[in-house]
Amino acid sequence: MQQRQNHVLRKVSNVYSRNGAITLNRFFEDDPKEEPVTFEKIKPGARDRARTRSLMQAKPTRKTSYESSTDVQRWLREQTYDVQQSHSFHPTLLASRRDAPWILSSLEPFYNQHLITDVLHEAHSGKEATVYCCEAHPSTGVEYLAAKVYRPRMFRSLRNDAIYRFSRVQRDEQGQAEHGNSRRGSAATRKTEKGRAAQVASWIEYEYQTQRLLYTYDANVPRPFAQIGNAVLMEYIGSVRDPAPRLSDVVLEQEEAQPLFDCIIHNIELALIHGRIHGDLSEYNVLYWQGVVTLIDFAQAVDPYHNSDVFSLFARDVERISQYFACYDLKCNAHELAREIWTWHMGPIPELI
Repeated sequence: MQQRQNHVLRKVSNVYSRNGAITLNRFFEDDPKEEPVTFEKIKPGARDRARTRSLMQAKPTRKTSYESSTDVQRWLREQTYDVQQSHSFHPTLLASRRDAPWILSSLEPFYNQHLITDVLHEAHSGKEATVYCCEAHPSTGVEYLAAKVYRPRMFRSLRNDAIYRFSRVQRDEQGQAEHGNSRRGSAATRKTEKGRAAQVASWIEYEYQTQRLLYTYDANVPRPFAQIGNAVLMEYIGSVRDPAPRLSDVVLEQEEAQPLFDCIIHNIELALIHGRIHGDLSEYNVLYWQGVVTLIDFAQAVDPYHNSDVFSLFARDVERISQYFACYDLKCNAHELAREIWTWHMGPIPELI
C-alpha cells in the first residue's frame, strides 16, 4: 500500500513549466496514453478586471435629445415670431417626455397667439412629424385643433428630394424666393447650415401654403389656421379621444368604395387645376371619418407649372389610390386615368412631346 502511495506522489510531483503554462501529468496508471492537462497562467486580479470592464461596456448610456441641441433651438427661435416667452403654458402631456422641450418650444407660439390653450394627447405619429390634439382657444371658434410638429429628423436630412425641390419656389440663405432648380440656391442649401435651415423652413411653409390654397378651392383638406417655425396648426379631424384613422386602417362598406374613390380622384384633379400635385398620396395620408375622406401631408407637394416633368408623381398618386380601391373590386386603368386628367388640364404629357 505504501509503495503505491509513493508511486502516486512521484507522478503528481511531475510538474513542469512550458511556454508560459503549467502542465500537470496524468497519474493514473491505467490511462498512460491520456493527453496532459494544461492550465494557463492568469495574473492576479485579471479575471476581476475583465469582468468589470465587460460590465462597464454593457452599461446603457443615456441618449442626449437632439431636440435640445443648441443649433436646433436656435433655428426654432429664428423661425418664430418675436413674442415674449410665456411661463403659464405647461401642458400635462409633456411632463414625462424626453422631447418635452422641443414640443413645448414648437407649440408655445400658438399659445401666445391665443390659438391653443392646452396639449391633450398625441393623435398621429409618422417618420418626420407628430400630430397633437390641442384644446383650441375660444377665439378660434372651434373646440380642438391639430398641431403637426416636425421632428429634428426633418432638419437632418431630406433624402431623394431633388425632383421636389426642382418643382417649387424656395428661399435662399437670405430668404429670397427663387426657383427650386436654381443652381445658386441648391448649392447654398446643401453647403451651409444656414442654407439647409432655409430649405427646411421652405418645405414646412410650402405645406401650409398648399393646404391654404386647396382649402380655398373647397378641397377635402383640414382647414389651416397657422404655421410658425416647425409646426402647422390645422383643423382636428375626429373626436377628442378618437382621432380619425387613416384609410389604410379601416375596412369600408362595399357601397362606400366607389363614392370615396371618386372623391379622392376629384381632389387630385382639383389640386392639379390649381397648380399642385400631392406627390406622395396613398391610403396612408388620407383620413377617414364618418364616411368622409380628408387628404393630409402636403410637405412633398409640387407645382406642375414650375416643372412639367412631374407627371410621374401625378401618375403615381393616381396609381396608389387605384391599387387601394382594387380590393373593393373597383376596376380602373390607373395610368390611362392619369394621362386623361393630365392632358385635359395640362396638355400633352412631356414624355410624348
